Amino acid sequence: MSLAISPADIRAWSMMGTRGTFGMALQRLAAENPDIVALTADLALTSGLDRFSTAYPERFFNVGIAEQNLIGVAAGMASQQTIPFATTFANFAALRSCEQVRHYLGYLQENVKVVGLASGFAMGMFGVTHYGIEDIATLRSISGLAILSPADATATAQLTEVAANLNGPVYLRLTGGMRAPVVYREPATFIPGKANILQQGEHVAIVATGSMVAVALGAAKDLAEQGKHVAVIDMHTLKPLDTETLAAFQHFNWLVTVEEHSTIGGLGSAVAEWRSFQAHGPRVLPVGIGQYYGHAGDYQWMLEQHGLTPSHVSRKIQDTCYE
Repeated sequence: MSLAISPADIRAWSMMGTRGTFGMALQRLAAENPDIVALTADLALTSGLDRFSTAYPERFFNVGIAEQNLIGVAAGMASQQTIPFATTFANFAALRSCEQVRHYLGYLQENVKVVGLASGFAMGMFGVTHYGIEDIATLRSISGLAILSPADATATAQLTEVAANLNGPVYLRLTGGMRAPVVYREPATFIPGKANILQQGEHVAIVATGSMVAVALGAAKDLAEQGKHVAVIDMHTLKPLDTETLAAFQHFNWLVTVEEHSTIGGLGSAVAEWRSFQAHGPRVLPVGIGQYYGHAGDYQWMLEQHGLTPSHVSRKIQDTCYE
C-alpha cells in the first residue's frame, strides 16, 4: 500500500481533525487492501467511518456500546488473517477494555489495530469520564503493543498506513480537535520507533507527541524571539521509544517532554526511564497533566487550565531551564 497525499488533502484533513482524517485514510487503504476491516463501538460518525461503512458495508462492523467485545471480536477477525481497525474513545480502549487488550493483543499478539479516539481533553464538555489522559500509561506496560501518536492530520493518515503495514498489535492514539494545526505541510517519512527531528537547537530539546508537537513548535518560536534556540522532536512512536535519537541529545542540558497525558506513565516517564540508565546526560522536565481531575470545559480552555499552550510551555522552559 502507498497512500497518495496531495496539498488539497492536507488542507481538508486539517479542518476535519485527526478522527475524520483517520476515516478517510482507512477508506483509501481499504480500496487497495481487501483484508482491512473496520469495527467500532457505536462510534461510526465520531470515528470518521461513515463513508467507509457506505463504501464497504460488508467490511464494517458496529458491535454497539460494548468495548470489551469490540476487542474480542477484532482479535477473532485478526486470527483469520484480516487486518481489523477497532475504534472507540481512548479511555474506554485503555481502561474498560484493558484485560482484553492484554490477553488478545499482548499475550496472543493478534494483529489488531486499536484506535483511541479523542485522547487527552478532546472530548471537552463530556468531562473526566471521557478524557483519555491515562491511556499511554496503561497500554505502555502491555508487552508487544506498539503505540503510535500522530502530531497532525497528515501524520494521522501516514501513521494509519504504518499501522496497517505493521505485523502486530498497534494502539493508534488520536489527539486534538477539528481545525487542527498543521505540523507536516507535505508527506514526511514515518518509521516506527524512529522520531522525527523537526528543528535543531542547543542546550534544550523539546520532545513532544501528538497534539503537543504543534504546541512545542509554538513554544520554540516564542523562545527564539528571546534568543533561545531549542530543538523540537516529534516522538510519534511512544513504544518502542526511539532511544537512539534521545542519545543524540545527551550532551544537552535539558530534555523537556510535552504530552496531552498524565505526567505519570506517559512520554515523560518513558524518557526518564531511559535517562535513569545513562551515566551522564540531560535533566528531564515533564510537562503534561497533573494528578488531579478538574472541571470540564471546551478543549482550548482545558489546555489553558493545564498549561498546555505555547505560551505556558515556553514560560515553564524559560523559568526552569534558563535560570
